[in-house]
Amino acid sequence: MQRQSHSHFKPEKSWSLVLALVGLIGGALFISMFLKTSNNWNSKAPNMGNFLDDGKNSINSRQLQLDAILHYATSRVVPQQNINEIRVSFDVLKNRTPCNFLVFGLGHDSQMWASFNSRGNTLFLEEDPKWVETVLKDAPFLHANTVKYRTMLSESEELVEHYHKEADCSAKKSFLRGNHGCKLALDMLPDEVYNKEWDLIMIDAPRGYFAEAPGRMAAIYSAAVMARNRKGKGVTHVFLHDVDRKVEKIYAQLFLCKKYLIKGVGRLWHFEIPPASTVGDNFC
Repeated sequence: MQRQSHSHFKPEKSWSLVLALVGLIGGALFISMFLKTSNNWNSKAPNMGNFLDDGKNSINSRQLQLDAILHYATSRVVPQQNINEIRVSFDVLKNRTPCNFLVFGLGHDSQMWASFNSRGNTLFLEEDPKWVETVLKDAPFLHANTVKYRTMLSESEELVEHYHKEADCSAKKSFLRGNHGCKLALDMLPDEVYNKEWDLIMIDAPRGYFAEAPGRMAAIYSAAVMARNRKGKGVTHVFLHDVDRKVEKIYAQLFLCKKYLIKGVGRLWHFEIPPASTVGDNFC
């Protein structure tokens, strides 16, 4: 979810993605309306019923989706992920919504993610307060909080050593709130992050392409801890973008685990992480 520059805009490629996005969002909206009025839906049809809602929530849900369609149909700025990468998360969301969806990063794809989970709870965590103000000015209905990271990309190798030496980083302890001892733990997040169990977690931030940037080490570690601490049924779906980069790949293998990787498309990996109660005391 890095900031995009209009100077890098490619009309043909971008418009094809815009049309695909409008199709996805519009398709979800159309199906939800169709299901609501149809009395003869085949029981073997895909389960899209979770897009349904009634009353006021239904109106708000459809309005959010319509706003997203209008936004992407009229904007020259498109999401960082390509359509094939987006479909990986969309396919999970359409079966899990309404759900709790935590997104690391606030950017040009935020309205899209919120519209896919329009009846659920979607929270965006962003490092740059000014960028939050900019995005929310045009999309005030998005729910976003600012996060302060304690890491820098240049420290990525040192932080691996820190993880192995610091007891508070161990999978056996596995906690975030107030965990000041482990530098990889996001210890000062808003309470709502700690108080909810997140069904899906998207890691597409913070910035990780220059030495002084926070890097995604803490986001990856913290997502793994959240997933392992799940008390509810099922797994936590974790999506990690930019896996072509060294740090993302190393930390994913260390904390999200190759054995939980179920799909890779382009620069996106999709993990299904079970709770610690079913797999033991190690991350991997």
